Formats: sequence, structure tokens, C-alpha cells
Amino acid sequence: MRLVWTLLFALAGGVGFAASPEDDYIATRDKAISDIAALESSNAEVETLDAANTKALADLEKRLSAVLGPLSVKDFPATGTINLESLSATDIGFGMLDGLRYAKSDEGPSIVATTRGLVGRWLQSKADEDDESLRLPTGIDEALKLDAFYTQAIGADAAFVKTLDFSLKKPDGADIAVARLGGWTQDVGPIYDQQVVVAVVKGDRILIAEAPASPPVPKIAACEALWTAADATAQKFQETYQGSDLKDQQAYDSANAAWEKGDGDYRACMGERLPNDAAFPALLAEVQQLADHMAGQ
Repeated sequence: MRLVWTLLFALAGGVGFAASPEDDYIATRDKAISDIAALESSNAEVETLDAANTKALADLEKRLSAVLGPLSVKDFPATGTINLESLSATDIGFGMLDGLRYAKSDEGPSIVATTRGLVGRWLQSKADEDDESLRLPTGIDEALKLDAFYTQAIGADAAFVKTLDFSLKKPDGADIAVARLGGWTQDVGPIYDQQVVVAVVKGDRILIAEAPASPPVPKIAACEALWTAADATAQKFQETYQGSDLKDQQAYDSANAAWEKGDGDYRACMGERLPNDAAFPALLAEVQQLADHMAGQ
């Protein structure tokens, strides 16, 4: 009898300590990152690095597909491609959120699917960033409310900047639902190609959608005037800076300050006035429908 109980405890212990598919994925990803870093340190040829990166990403994509299974959201494909763009720390697109991206085209709507566990690990790594501007909170609910989350999770070479948050009705069965309007940019000033991002957490799954604003966000004259005035002021300071033999630092700083303030004033104006525009109800309805579909309704 003692031998039987010993075997049972041994089997239970073996099951308890077995690596989960997510653990296996993370270990494989980290090893691939380490291997590519070693190749870079040895001055390997670009072709060798590219081949190693492509092979590793393909393997990771298969592992994520096994973890996540097929996507079932109306108007989106069932199979996706890995969200990570590179496993080299020197490349743009390194360190994005672990998940699969589902899209019919590069320009159209897309969804990144992942799990609570993968997002939790990713947020923990961002909480320890040396660069304060890259740090994120470890709580999923809190993180989903920040532009920096979308910039680092699903963006590669531009920052996501919010115009406004939608008053979204949480779909039945969803634990968290967040939607915001904004755009991708590398500079200050109006972003006319506005996008919506919608995040839905349901059970263990987290889906993050990005889609062009539909209908397109209209220009609002009062907000345009704020930016035009700020830009004119900044341009004058910039002319003073460029015309100075000593490159007047105060003029340079004043120009940037004027642009930054104009950008903030413009977005605040849009956030205040857009909900009263005739196009807004249709835009909100499209966002709500997307959230509902992501939650399986």
C-alpha cells in the first residue's frame, strides 16, 4: 500500500510541475532572443540573422496557434500571424505583445489575440523597464486605459495618441471592455487618419482590435484654428532659431513648447466637441458592434 501511495504522489507531483504551453512558448521565445543576440555578437551576416529570426518566429507562431486555437469573430479570419515583428533587441518591432494578429489585409481592421497569462508576463517585463517612459502598470485593467500600452503592444514605429475614450457598453460575458479613438504618429499635430482601438477581456482571452474610424472623423473648425495658431507661433520661434548664428536655444525650446501645447489643446478640443458632431453616433455604433462581435455576440 505504501508503494501505491508513493507512486500516486509521484505522478501527481509530475503533473503539477509540468510546463504549461505558455511556459513552453516563453522559454522558447527567450532562447530564440538569446540565440539571435549571440549571432549578433559574433558579427553574423545579415542573411544569417534574418533566417534565424524568420525560423524562430515561425516556430513561435505555431506554438501560439496551439495555445489560442482559431479565432471566431465575425468578419475576421480564423487563423493569424505572430504579432512579434522581430526577436532582435536592435530592431524596431522588438518586444511587442505576445499574441497572434488576425487581418484580411495590412490596411484593414486587425485583432491581436492573446491570454491573460501572456499579457500579465508582458506587463511585468514592462514594469521593470529602465526607461521610465516605457514602464507600464502590471494590472491589465489599468494598462488597457493607457496610450503607452497600445503603442508598445501593437505598434512598431509610431506612437498611439488618444483623441477620446468611447462610452462603451460592456458586452454580455465580457470582463473588461475598453474603446478609444486616436491615431498613430511620430510627431505632434492633428492626426487625420483616425483609428479606433477596442480591447475586450473575456475569461482567459484578451482581444485587441484596431480599425479605421468609420465613418471618418470630421475636421472641426474650432479645433483646427487652435492648431493653426499654435503652429504659426512655433514657426516664428523656429525661424528665429534657424536664423541665429548661435542657434538660440530659448527660441528652439519655445517652438517645441508651442507645438506641444497646440497639440494638447487640439486634442482636448476634439475630445470635447466631437461627441456633439452629427457623425459621432454612427462611429460609436460601429465601435460598439465591433466590441460585441469580439465578445462573441
